[in-house]
Amino acid sequence: MTSELPSYDELPVTPGAPPGSSWGVWGEIGTDVLGCLNLLTPERVARAASLVRRGRVFGLDLDATLPSPPLFGRPPFRHEVVGKIGGSHDDLLHDWNTQSSSQWDGFRHVAHPLYGHYGGVPDEEHGIQHWHGRIAGRCVLVDFGRWREAQGRPLAYDEPDPITPGELRACVEDQATPIEAGDVVLLRTGWLSWYRTLDESGRAAVARPDGFAAPGLRPGQDMLRLLWDLHIAAVAGDNPGVEVLPLGVFTDRSVAREDKTRWPDVFMHTALLPLLGMPLGELFDLDELAEDCAATGTYEAFFTSSPLNMPQGVASPPGAVAIR
Repeated sequence: MTSELPSYDELPVTPGAPPGSSWGVWGEIGTDVLGCLNLLTPERVARAASLVRRGRVFGLDLDATLPSPPLFGRPPFRHEVVGKIGGSHDDLLHDWNTQSSSQWDGFRHVAHPLYGHYGGVPDEEHGIQHWHGRIAGRCVLVDFGRWREAQGRPLAYDEPDPITPGELRACVEDQATPIEAGDVVLLRTGWLSWYRTLDESGRAAVARPDGFAAPGLRPGQDMLRLLWDLHIAAVAGDNPGVEVLPLGVFTDRSVAREDKTRWPDVFMHTALLPLLGMPLGELFDLDELAEDCAATGTYEAFFTSSPLNMPQGVASPPGAVAIR
């Protein structure tokens, strides 16, 4: 991987920017609404298009009605089809939450408790519409769930089983498909495969906010350093939060309450989104793509995603596709 971007330990590059932030890397503070998506240059998109060799297309959006019930106490939506029988119809989605299924977390989703939203841009000037028409390039699937199973240590899907930086590196090395600057990393834990095996009562139990637990990236400076130094455009997982849940498993929340600069050690969203400007995708359906990658022994594809063109939107279904 070659990149002219600063390393994590060299951040920030602009006087007055928060520690450990990419503010000012892509323009003046207060102006940048794309963050790491700036790395999806026309040259990288054109190179990624050459990865289409067999014409296999993999939709990466989960069934919009799943998980059911929705996680984290989000309300279920109601789908109503209106119109005349035998005539034209329209859809109405009542109480629809754009984060109830596959999603991109936009920069409005999480603010840093001290520094606000990404890049010093005011909350209301961010919006998922800025990402519409900007996400295309090379993706690399990191099939961590399959890798851990091959190590004889399968992930525990109903526990806060952490993915460490060292394990993530080892998985990528074993797959022999290096991650390059500007890539979108698709992290498959296998959580959705596990979720699909649950019956109605099991899914209801998973949806209870109290006691919810799931595997994911272990929060902390070492993980932030790894993700930034890869200089990727975004990271999306098939698990509910990309990072391990519940919050505070490895760093007590009281520590972060006393020192707000420690919040990323508890909830890495508060660094990845508002400080580093790295988009996060959750609940991406990666199982079919993973099967094809395992069968061919290659883990790269051409990737496109078209979030909603929703002004001031907080999040969006990804409309994501991988083509090989």
